[in-house]
Amino acid sequence: MLKKIGRNDNCWCGSGRKYKACHMAMDEKIQQYKDMGYMVPGRKMIKNKEQLDGIRESGKVNIAILDYIAENIKVGMSTEEIDKMVYEKTLEYKGIPAPLNFEGYPKSVCTSINHEVCHGIPSNDIILQDGDIVNVDVSTIYKDYFSDSSRMFCIGEVSKEKKELVENSKKAVELGISLVKPWHRIGEMGNGIFEFAKSKGYSVVREVGGHGVGIEFHEEPFVSYSCPKESGVLMVPGMVFTIEPMINMGRSDIVMDDDNGWTIYTEDGMPSAQWEVMVAVTEDGCEIMAY
Repeated sequence: MLKKIGRNDNCWCGSGRKYKACHMAMDEKIQQYKDMGYMVPGRKMIKNKEQLDGIRESGKVNIAILDYIAENIKVGMSTEEIDKMVYEKTLEYKGIPAPLNFEGYPKSVCTSINHEVCHGIPSNDIILQDGDIVNVDVSTIYKDYFSDSSRMFCIGEVSKEKKELVENSKKAVELGISLVKPWHRIGEMGNGIFEFAKSKGYSVVREVGGHGVGIEFHEEPFVSYSCPKESGVLMVPGMVFTIEPMINMGRSDIVMDDDNGWTIYTEDGMPSAQWEVMVAVTEDGCEIMAY
């Protein structure tokens, strides 16, 4: 049970401000929604100004690394070369690659090609071919704050169908951004993405989704993109999470690589695409912290 905080006590968020001048009004509003039956965020999901500033700076590093990859990725490059670029550029910015050794993951970045949905492990044996689509998923620790975003890249001459999948996956994320609104359920955003993907003839992966981020690599809430509008936690200012729907050209079913225990594929072998953006909920919408 949470300890009751007096109006003149320091706020629970760690800002150093008095509760009445910081989160008291928000807490009262959250309680009103809770009384109406909404699922509401715990205090750990809500970041203070200092934390948001730190996550924002980490996000700038993450963006710079992805920009560097965008300038250099090409046909004939191994995914191990991408991993080396991410590792070296992250260290150059005085950051740490968040995936490296996270729960045993062996590399600094995830590189998922064609029918690989996510968590593709870089290797000297995997060479980018003309016509490939590849997701490069970069996550950074900078001054103890975490950031996370990914982009799709079309390698050489890509088929019309794959190109449209990549473009529509990006549109799905941009729709999601527009649907992040304080005092609305997160399911409204997730369902909007699902309906958009469905309207284009695609499916959305159910088992893997977005997540809270900032103080840790993966935090609550889990962000689903195959959910009812009336589901999910209430979005409130100060929450930070990723929007990263995995959109398949074929069916939504996925399988895990039994050999490496990480890489997820489409079960039917059809291509999959994913863009990932990190956002912070604001008073009137959201701030994009990494894209």
